[in-house]
Amino acid sequence: MNKVVNSADEAVRDITNGASLAVGGFGLCGIPSSLIGALLANGATDLETVSNNCGVDGWGLGVLLAAKRIRRATGSYVGENKEFERQYLSGELEVELVPQGTLAERLRAGGAGIPAFYTPAGVGTQVAEGGLPWRYDSVGSVVRVSPAKEVREFRGRGYVLELGINTDYALVHARYGDRLGNLIYEESAQNFNPLCAAAGRVTIAEVEELVEPGDLNPMHVHTPGIFVQRVVHTPGVEKRIEKRTVSA
Repeated sequence: MNKVVNSADEAVRDITNGASLAVGGFGLCGIPSSLIGALLANGATDLETVSNNCGVDGWGLGVLLAAKRIRRATGSYVGENKEFERQYLSGELEVELVPQGTLAERLRAGGAGIPAFYTPAGVGTQVAEGGLPWRYDSVGSVVRVSPAKEVREFRGRGYVLELGINTDYALVHARYGDRLGNLIYEESAQNFNPLCAAAGRVTIAEVEELVEPGDLNPMHVHTPGIFVQRVVHTPGVEKRIEKRTVSA
């Protein structure tokens, strides 16, 4: 089955208001920037994103955030985005912060069909006990908080129950992909991409190099094509870094 679509715009055309999205990347490494740009042009709003972070001001998911397209964000790290902070503290954005390893496992579990799992991360904190501010109002009062979660003891140690994550769509970036949707990510750009690819009900992959079926070594494939519904070829995609450090 040929899963290649003609453009990023076509790939995201059916993403509508209120959709949930798992978005690959870590910082700005391995983010699906072409698909994010197409989604910005698409106009969909009230989106719910699940991603390690929410881009930076002016790039990555930060462009959707600046355009007020994101209603709720689930992630682990938000320290590189001033607009994220402003929207969260002014009551314009709902935020669920999740320990990074827990977020990765919640996505992996969702993709594997596992509804929930126990982890020691967060036991004895508000992660398990509830009360983390999810949303403020315009004057800085907390109006929605995280709920308490089930905690059980196994072999003398406490574990908190976390739910697997599935989303309406997943947007990922791969170095190589074939027409059947098999994907290979490049080095550290693998990060959250395979986890997000599995968690989405409809997974859309932008690939730098599009090859024919059989050209990829099956032993090197990170995401099998069964998880991917659409592929778009994006050669020469712009890549940015968060901070550049040089020595004299």
